[in-house]
Amino acid sequence: MMKSWDNQYIQGVISLWNKEAVKDGYKELTEISFANIFLSSPYFDRETTFVLLEADLVKGFTCGCTGDDLPLGDVAGYITCIVLSSECKTNENYKLMLNALEQRFQHLGKKQADVLFFNPMLLPWYIPDTPKHEHNNAPGVPLDSTLYPFLLSQGYVDRSRECAMYLNLADFFIPEDIKSKEEKVAEEGYAVELFDPEKHSGVNEMLGGFDNPLWDTQIPNYTAEGVPMVIVAYEGKTVGFAGPVIRQDNGRAFFAGIGVHPNHEGHGLGSILFFKLCEAFQNIDTIYMSLFTGRNNPAMRIYEKAGFQHAKEFSVMRREF
Repeated sequence: MMKSWDNQYIQGVISLWNKEAVKDGYKELTEISFANIFLSSPYFDRETTFVLLEADLVKGFTCGCTGDDLPLGDVAGYITCIVLSSECKTNENYKLMLNALEQRFQHLGKKQADVLFFNPMLLPWYIPDTPKHEHNNAPGVPLDSTLYPFLLSQGYVDRSRECAMYLNLADFFIPEDIKSKEEKVAEEGYAVELFDPEKHSGVNEMLGGFDNPLWDTQIPNYTAEGVPMVIVAYEGKTVGFAGPVIRQDNGRAFFAGIGVHPNHEGHGLGSILFFKLCEAFQNIDTIYMSLFTGRNNPAMRIYEKAGFQHAKEFSVMRREF
């Protein structure tokens, strides 16, 4: 029996998650983390969240979200998760839960269902072969999950593959050719260093070259609050950034991104920024870094050169109604 969400199912869903979703690498849930990820989200909707019951026991859980302010939100509903107990993991039950989500999306006027990294409900997962080092968001469907082939069978298509990358910072060092590259750009007038409001200006002008609304808000806030930020300066003007440099409580490096203004591309500044960012994290005793990137992204070469290893692969998927 399918039921829309009610808080009476919280313990049943947490128990199901901690038995089944963890098999695909997801981090265990507690009442607090369940509330933070799902119930407290401004995008949580009881009518877009369902449980599958058998003899009043929770055997399945699925959640999606919508929002016109989300990327693609005017046309897309986001699938957050579909979890089934092992004894109920059949195509019929998967279809029951998927159909419930898709029908809700269509009722809300959406034209497609997506599983992708823009989903605001962030599902943390453990990086394989590490002492429970975790990444804060699953960018798609894990390729080694049972959900992935099921979605393919239902007409969902691979739109891209996202590779999760991992670096133990104890093993990091800056190669000599990157040091040489930094010396070369210094001769051209570029300085790669931590942002200092007494020395550097032009943050907003730099951000104007990226067309990234999230960065437009985040980066000036970080620099105004004194959060460390690795930047490229040219004649005192900020023309590139990497950061912020924040060590999370679990030892993971948190950063929003890396960018070089288009007027200053072609000097290798992006790779220098990335290596200096890793060094900055190492200097504040950060334990590890994790990120995800497109399988065919040229930046993959930079990550591998820095010592990052492939940890897991996800599929960004879509079905149009």
